[in-house]
Formats: sequence, C-alpha cells, structure tokens
Amino acid sequence: MAKRTRTVEIADTDRVEGFPHPREVHRLVGQDEALARAARAIRGQRPPQAWLISGPPGIGKATLAYRIARYLLEYGATDRGPADLSVPEKSAAALQVAASSHPGLLVLKRGVNPDTGKLMTILSVDEIRRLAGFFGMTSGAGGWRVAIVDTADDMNEAAANALLKLLEEPPSRAMLLLVANSPGRLLPTIRSRCQRLNLRPLKDMDGELKTLLPELDAKERASLERLSGGSIGMALTLAGGEGMELANEADRLIEHAAAPDIPALLAFADKMNRMTDGLEGFGQFLADALGTRIRARAGANLRPWLDAWEKINRSFGRSSALHLDPRQTVLGAARTLSDAARRAGAI
Repeated sequence: MAKRTRTVEIADTDRVEGFPHPREVHRLVGQDEALARAARAIRGQRPPQAWLISGPPGIGKATLAYRIARYLLEYGATDRGPADLSVPEKSAAALQVAASSHPGLLVLKRGVNPDTGKLMTILSVDEIRRLAGFFGMTSGAGGWRVAIVDTADDMNEAAANALLKLLEEPPSRAMLLLVANSPGRLLPTIRSRCQRLNLRPLKDMDGELKTLLPELDAKERASLERLSGGSIGMALTLAGGEGMELANEADRLIEHAAAPDIPALLAFADKMNRMTDGLEGFGQFLADALGTRIRARAGANLRPWLDAWEKINRSFGRSSALHLDPRQTVLGAARTLSDAARRAGAI
C-alpha cells in the first residue's frame, strides 16, 4: 500500500496504516449534500448546538467532523470563509488540528486498556465528563470550542446520560459533533437534541481507489468496492495486511448463512487466532457486510437480520474484550446467521 507522510507521530487507533488520519484530511469525497447543509447553517450564523453525523464506517464522517471543526476554529459561525467550509492547509487552525494541539478542540474516543493493550469496548463516562470542563473554559475573544465524540454509539449508559445533561444546557459558542456508525443505539433524547447529517456510501469508488491504491488492477479494485460497501475507509483497511482474507470470509459466511461449512469455519477460526486482532477484525467486517446488505433491503422483513446484526456485534465485542476462543465465537455467529436465514430468507 502506498505510504503517506504523517504530520506528527501520534498513536491513533482509528488510523488506517499508511494513510493520513481524518484530522489531516482536507478533501471530502462524495458527501456534498451533508457538507452543503452544514455550510448553510454555519455560514448563515445559525448552527445547531450539536450535529449527529451518521453513516457506515469509513465513509467520511470523521473527515466531515474535522472539516466543520477547522472552519469554526478559523472563521467562527460566519461567512468569512469559503462556501465549502475549507480552510487553508497552512492556516494556524489547520496545523494545530492536524497536530492534535488546538486548545479549542477536544476529541473523545475509546482508549487503549493499559492492562491488555487492547482497544476498550466502551466510551466511558469519565471521558464524557471532560466535556463540562472543556466547554466551561474561556475560549478567547470571539473564539469557538468544538468537541468531537467518535464514535458516540460506543458510550455506555452512564456516559450517554452525562452527555444528555450537557445537551440540555448547551454553552454558547460551542459545537458538539457526534460521530455515529449506528445512531439507533443512542438515546432518543440525545438524537432529538441534535441535527442530523446523514452520510451515504459512495456509489462509484473506482476513481478514488485508482488515486489511493495505484498498485491495484481493475479486478482488485472491483473486488474492494464490492466488499467495502461504498466505504473508502473500509477499502483501504481491506487492501492492507490480512484484511482482504477476513472480509472475504465474512462475506462468504453471510452468503452461505443457510448452510454454513462448519469444518471450514473451524479451520479458519484456528488460522484467525494466529492473526493480530484477527477476531476483532473479522467481527467488524462481518457486522459491516451484514449492515450493508440490510440497508440494501429496506422495506423487507428485516427484523430477524437486525436482531442477528445486534447479537453479532455484542458477541464479538465481548469475545475480543475477554479473549475468548475464536472458534466458539465464529460458530455462534454462524448459528445466528443461519437462524436469521431460516426465519427471513437469504439477505
């Protein structure tokens, strides 16, 4: 995979290896509608207290959140900046955001468990409580404070309630940007206090993949586009390391949900156990692939498949956190998918 130069060496759990972090990315691909809506509100001096930026993983939610943040920190809620909310890459705000050093920006996300070295499964209440102190700080003459929660659907119940309290008493000249892969998991009261920016999977990724992954041929790009479900971030993840194999196996498991090949699954689980973060990666690909198929069948009998998606998310999250046997987790997922296929037909 082609490498990109990083502005600063920062340990980022959400960075695709070899590519810039969303806070360093100034180009937003294929999300013109959401960007235009945000621009109208900000440049019209009528921004909401909070935006809920939703959509599948890897389609530009964080990139849009950082774009909004840079504009507010550089120009405020005014029309002094460009209509597309762009900010010069060498501006003070852009450089500080890229370096994670802007005093007006707070980013909250899951951290790494110091005991296990693994990514934590929840965004804790202690992290969310940092918002109160941050928004209570003096922002400077005419300054704005922006907080990004990425992803908000990782919050546990206590964290969600702490966030809701903040939304009930919003500070002035402050913006809260909630990034969510599954906004339905958020409290209805949180969703009702945010304006929505819904991002969509890209319909044509070939040109973008040519630019980002010039070493791939047309057949490889077509395979990536199919497996990634319109997500550039997912495509880049798949293109590196063992991601493609994990994604292909996840896709195959869903495709043959009614009659899974148990011996082949057990053999793959043993192999996956020797991969770095193999179980966690497979679970993510499986949930993403299933979610993509569910969205494509809007209006059909989807309740069994939605239940399966939720159960698989919980199962893999628990198994990764507790270091459980991958074979039991994979077999459990196969049983869950088989039951959904029996009740609702193929997905």
